[in-house]
Amino acid sequence: MKKFALILLILFLLSELHIDNAFGKTAPVIDYRIDTIPWEEVDELLPRNSLFTVIDVESGKSFRVQRRAGSSHADVQPLTHRDTKIMKEIYSGSWSWKRRAILVHSENHLIAGSMHGMPHGAGALQNGFPGHFCIHFKGSTTHKTHSPDFSHQLMILKAGGKLDTFLSGLQPQTLVEAFLAGVKNGDLDLVRKTLTVHQTDLKVFEEIETIKWRISSDKSTEASSLVREVRTDLQVFLKERGPLSAKVTFTVAKASPSSPWKVDGTPLLTILNQN
Repeated sequence: MKKFALILLILFLLSELHIDNAFGKTAPVIDYRIDTIPWEEVDELLPRNSLFTVIDVESGKSFRVQRRAGSSHADVQPLTHRDTKIMKEIYSGSWSWKRRAILVHSENHLIAGSMHGMPHGAGALQNGFPGHFCIHFKGSTTHKTHSPDFSHQLMILKAGGKLDTFLSGLQPQTLVEAFLAGVKNGDLDLVRKTLTVHQTDLKVFEEIETIKWRISSDKSTEASSLVREVRTDLQVFLKERGPLSAKVTFTVAKASPSSPWKVDGTPLLTILNQN
């Protein structure tokens, strides 16, 4: 609740900047409804060289950017050195490919999006940021694929307040992928939403620099149709301990036929705590 209260305060202050009292006229203020808009529409709302504000959902911190390019998502740059500093603070002082849920404020629009925090490619602004970074919206794709990036789309759903509904409708294999995407991006809030029980020892996931996975099988157990086993091949790179490979079977269960599936994350936690 605290983070959303902070975001509302930021939005109020931003809306105040739109008021022009010189002639008693008021420009449009922010519509506080968050829109999850398809990329094709965002592409028109935020054309190249447009300026807008990025609000990080987790921290409530905000900074200004300019869209420079991008045909399937927005390639953007922080506007000034100060904006670069704020963005780096959001990523705890280190540039990262990890996806984060964001809100994009432009004029009276508030749009759900997702960003990563890794400078790459070319950059044109004098802002201390060596390149540009990417912002994705609903249906956006990466430079290398023609399909939406799953981690980005999860963060967009989170920013738009639609993550819980999405997760509750997932089948076991895709739910395991959502769990692993949460681990990969350091989003413990997402991780907790996928788990069978509340676990207090999730801080060990913060040791993971990145994780890759392949689902090898997904099958029902003989004991119950409400329990499935999802087998995975994991490649984990730990910040202090280096690479780790493991075959991990996750148990995914539901309390009743109408309940959502949940993942037991214990096998991964056990491996991390043993190494």
